[in-house]
Amino acid sequence: MPIDPYILLMLATVGLAALLPARGAAADAVDGVSTGAIALLFFLYGARLSTREAVDGLKHWRLHLTVLVCTFVLFPLLGLAARGLVPVLLTDPLYQGLLFLTLVPSTIQSSIAFTSIARGNVPAAICAGSFSSLIGIVLTPLLAASLLGGGAGGFDPDSGLRIVLQLLVPFVAGQVLRRWVGRFLTRHKKVLGLVDRGSILLVVYAAFGAGVVNGVWQRVSPAQLAGLLAVEAVLLALMLTVTWYGAKVLRFGREDRIAIQFAGSKKSLAAGLPMASVLFGPQAALAVLPLMLFHQMQLMVGAVIAKRRSHDPVAPAEDQVTPRSERASASRTAAGTGPRSR
Repeated sequence: MPIDPYILLMLATVGLAALLPARGAAADAVDGVSTGAIALLFFLYGARLSTREAVDGLKHWRLHLTVLVCTFVLFPLLGLAARGLVPVLLTDPLYQGLLFLTLVPSTIQSSIAFTSIARGNVPAAICAGSFSSLIGIVLTPLLAASLLGGGAGGFDPDSGLRIVLQLLVPFVAGQVLRRWVGRFLTRHKKVLGLVDRGSILLVVYAAFGAGVVNGVWQRVSPAQLAGLLAVEAVLLALMLTVTWYGAKVLRFGREDRIAIQFAGSKKSLAAGLPMASVLFGPQAALAVLPLMLFHQMQLMVGAVIAKRRSHDPVAPAEDQVTPRSERASASRTAAGTGPRSR
């Protein structure tokens, strides 16, 4: 079971924010730099995502529609159902974070890795993650505004303006400028990956530091964290089960079912953290905690499932369930089209 080194860095950042939170003028400076980092992140997301290749992948529309329904319909419905666990297992702030987790788009990087290990349809996983990221830029804030309401720190015209300026405008600018900066980003992919991760760590420091200053951690007990972990374990188990057996009911072949299971049951930490910072403001610390825990959980469980799937016998008859033309169209989509969400 892998422990994501990036999660360890995040935990170290949380520890730093707990010991040395920014206050006063320093907090204003950190907030300003964090705002710029979020805009840079979404500009890079837009510049990396090949819209043309994503559109080409629409030929495999049944698979992508299935993943989108899992990500933006089934997940939120389960999140809404978890409202009944307040206040028995969850506090209201933790529930708000859990519900936000269910609204975040799917991840790309780990979905591709696990699909590859399990000998699934890797091009389909790439396309599915790219579509989810692209649609999530718009759909996640809209769903959050609709389902979270005032509990998310107050969705008002100012909040909508921040979403547009910090998320949508940079993303669209990246798409527009992709033809001129795309090759540069490809050549410097490793360096820009460090920029991505450094920016997210800065967002984590700003969010958790503000939480320490505002005393939000005094409202969370170890028993409440244990309850949150239990709820997230059930949530992940349900989605893994629904995506696997639901895809079988829909008569997808084995390779496509693997791609649907991994892409449809995961949530993107890289996309969710900046969004939460914009949407929740001073309450972002508790909002991102469920997402951070779920991210590590999905990696550990996904690694076990992928390893077991890799030893499954492949039945030739089953692979013919999905039309060959759909599988062929997905395989023509190049790898690495979207933002590499962690």
